[in-house]
Amino acid sequence: MKFLTVAATLLVLGLSIGWVIYQRRETPVANPMTMPHPEHQAVYRFGNASPDGIGKFFHGREIAQVMGHPAIGWLERENREDEEAPSRAIQMLDLASNAVIADIGAGSGYYSFRISPAVPFGKVMAIDIQPEMLEFLTKRSAELKITNVIPHLGAVDDLKLPPNSLDAALMVDAYHEFSNPEEMLESMFRSLKPGGRVFLLEYRAEDQEVPIKPHHKMTEAQARLEFEAAGFRFVENRSGLPWQHFMVFQRPLGR
Repeated sequence: MKFLTVAATLLVLGLSIGWVIYQRRETPVANPMTMPHPEHQAVYRFGNASPDGIGKFFHGREIAQVMGHPAIGWLERENREDEEAPSRAIQMLDLASNAVIADIGAGSGYYSFRISPAVPFGKVMAIDIQPEMLEFLTKRSAELKITNVIPHLGAVDDLKLPPNSLDAALMVDAYHEFSNPEEMLESMFRSLKPGGRVFLLEYRAEDQEVPIKPHHKMTEAQARLEFEAAGFRFVENRSGLPWQHFMVFQRPLGR
């Protein structure tokens, strides 16, 4: 009888351990940095990650892996003007001279420093979540003697800016990498003044000739789905850039 009791105990223990191993094998371990707040849980879906994705889905789109600070050289590449025409994109921003604009996912500050002369009485909030990028930005500001580009540390789910403090926000090939897009859209909405605009530049997924990996491109339809669900109004998609959409969204007046 004692032998049977011990055998039964070992059998139960073995089954329990086996179940735990099975669960760990079948259930992907989520990165806590990408886990949504409880109130946002329903908008995300988790699954197996593709080679360039993180296994987290928002409105049917798998979020792309982040391009980290080691890629500063690619951001600052000499032929970027030929490939993307950033000087043309900056002209298309049509900002007031005293505008406060956030360059969200500013990276090396490539756009921030080029926007700076367009807002001589305003400022550019160069926002990034990587301290290494902000350190680069700070050194570059000193080298260029630019005082209206303000390096600012954000979070994966929050710009960390006061409400109604921005006239505009710019995201250049960055939004598709946001690990918590629902929370970031809410943060952008709060930080913009009513009537404030979002300029969203993303590589055109509709164009197979654009030589960028699929997870790092977006269609206009997908961008509109995500932004309009967050309360933004779609204004237009301006043409004129070689590889990118230039989409304009707005926080509606009175909201």
